Amino acid sequence: MPELELSERKQRLLMALVERHIRDGDPVGSKTLAEGSGMRVSPATVRNIMAELEELGVLGSPHTSAGRVPTELGYRLYVDSLLRSRAFSHPDAQGLRTELEGMLDAGESSHELVDRASRALAEITRMAGLVAVPRREVTTLRQVEFLPLSGHRVLAVLVVNGSEVHNRVIQGDREYSAQELHQAANYINHTYGGMAIDEIRAGLVRTMQADKDELNSLMQTTVEVAGKALEHSGERDPDYVLSGESNLLDMAHPDNIDNLKELFEAFNHKRDVLHLLEQAMRADGVSIFIGREAGYQAFEECSLVSAPYRLDHDGVGVLAVVGPTRMDYERVIPTVDITARVLSAALNENV
Repeated sequence: MPELELSERKQRLLMALVERHIRDGDPVGSKTLAEGSGMRVSPATVRNIMAELEELGVLGSPHTSAGRVPTELGYRLYVDSLLRSRAFSHPDAQGLRTELEGMLDAGESSHELVDRASRALAEITRMAGLVAVPRREVTTLRQVEFLPLSGHRVLAVLVVNGSEVHNRVIQGDREYSAQELHQAANYINHTYGGMAIDEIRAGLVRTMQADKDELNSLMQTTVEVAGKALEHSGERDPDYVLSGESNLLDMAHPDNIDNLKELFEAFNHKRDVLHLLEQAMRADGVSIFIGREAGYQAFEECSLVSAPYRLDHDGVGVLAVVGPTRMDYERVIPTVDITARVLSAALNENV
């Protein structure tokens, strides 16, 4: 979106109009804004300023009313102004933190904490709360053994994360002798023992990209067998926990029911939502997607406020509130921020 430099008076009137619209849900007229802005300006002056803001694309004018409503750009300017000029804190930040700490018992499993955090966000904001499950822990290889089976099949025995044993039958490119497989396992254990499986796979890929004519028989066998054995080890499909969908139904207007159905479809298929959460994972703090900023049609009339949560200072997941663009950002943003901090603390206490 384009950056706009508004005069202080225009900024103050925009802030007042957005807050009034968030509170009441109706288009705001010049007389109402003049009386409620706290500024000593006449309705005529306010009307002129509103017309200028409309020309800039900050306000819109519904056909059914002489009042104005914020556009996506208007909401973005409002939110950015809030983030710049106010110490963003919940009116009762300590009370909220205490409430959340009571909901997120550090003695629970990580999955239970994620589920409770999702429900807490929905309950406090009266919107939809979603929390991406923590990314899988790094899987490290302790030891591997390869045993020949009939035909081209090989049994791979993987010992990971200290004591977890995974057995996998793989289809080899040819029939391997027991000695070949023993030598390949010894090479993997000596070269990669104790390393993360992701790193081992990357190392094998680099080896496979080398000139095959330069690979001796041992390395060819190692790459072929170990590559297949480790292909999907430790992987898990990403997911998230969603709560409070009914809150969105309660807030729906008859005119946007179709859009709400699209949003629920997106929740169901998950891919687009997970992509948004992945973007939010890269942020240092709160991220806000307003309407079309999300890049998906299902979110065109919604906003998503998100923040990553951490384990040992590393981002392992992200939580968010989804609601209409007319959400109470001044309340939702600190709620999301504090919830991420409390969830992080609870997860770290469980370590």
